[in-house]
Amino acid sequence: MANITRKDIANHFLKIGVELDPVQALEYVNQIIDIISGKLRQGEDVLIFNFGKFAVRQKRARKGRNPRTGEEVIISPRKVVTFRPSPVFRSKINGNG
Repeated sequence: MANITRKDIANHFLKIGVELDPVQALEYVNQIIDIISGKLRQGEDVLIFNFGKFAVRQKRARKGRNPRTGEEVIISPRKVVTFRPSPVFRSKINGNG
């Protein structure tokens, strides 16, 4: 699995000819991520056209099991982020676009 860092994304801007200095490019990437995470924190969905939709889903408490000991534990309720790719993005991944 390839990991992509914020710096990798910023460096891609520089490679494609966007006239920014590296520090400024990284700052723009950080701002975009901050905007997305801020909206999700507020409970709003984030739709990026032709890419996909990020949404926050509430999970209820449930019983789980410690795999090492086999002991039953209660997994606390929590919020999780889900991503649903757009049809355009999905077709690009499948080589149709």
